Amino acid sequence: MERKKGKVYIVGAGPGDPELITVKAMKCLAQADVILYDRLVNPVLLEYGRTDAEVIYCGKAPGNHCVAQDAIHQLLVDKAFAGKTVVRLKGGDPFVFGHGEEAEVLVKHGIEFEVVPGITSGIAAPAYAGIPVTHRELSRSFAMVTGHCLNGTPNNIRWDYLAKGVDTLAIYMGIKHLPYICNQLQSYGKDPGTPIAVIEQGTTDNQRTVIGTLETITEVVKRNQLANPAMIVIGEVVKLSEKIAWFTEKVMENSKT
Repeated sequence: MERKKGKVYIVGAGPGDPELITVKAMKCLAQADVILYDRLVNPVLLEYGRTDAEVIYCGKAPGNHCVAQDAIHQLLVDKAFAGKTVVRLKGGDPFVFGHGEEAEVLVKHGIEFEVVPGITSGIAAPAYAGIPVTHRELSRSFAMVTGHCLNGTPNNIRWDYLAKGVDTLAIYMGIKHLPYICNQLQSYGKDPGTPIAVIEQGTTDNQRTVIGTLETITEVVKRNQLANPAMIVIGEVVKLSEKIAWFTEKVMENSKT
């Protein structure tokens, strides 16, 4: 008799602070036979899994993929066909610059799956830095943008539209290409004095924020040696950080310039 296929839960782990995981995500972890987790997932969350669960690290650092994406696809399929309940645990929200093609693979193989949304760092990291991504007076539109593409530099993004048509930009994975991003926005007419914040390891005990403008931020980031993972937030709402920042960050000289 053919063995019944298992089910896959594609789960958002939240942005770093383990207390920001959802109740539903915790329940999924508690019933999982297999957990495949990413680099940006706080390892504390694995404690919600069963002690006998198989835990597989699928981390991907920039330029250094521990497990290739095709191999992850195969793991999901193989474990599900073995009748296992599988949790694919991803940092932030699984469908915000995650790998939506994993769901496509499951559909292709007739495997039941469920998506459990998570809090994305594009909203959470700014909130912990005292920056609301929307504001009644300062920002009535908000865009999530990738700062990294498959071919490296994000040169196929419509920076002209983003420069003129959106009040607040939250840019993921953009530290490496920060000078390019700032130059593109300015070349399409965005004011060089537009405030910009870079938030390193947002929502964690190691969070650090630097603030500058499109014209100065590259030097500020370099001086303070910020690195991935980091969120870039661009827009007038950044100015509110000085007023409503509430989270105690790691002390850093010249953190806000």
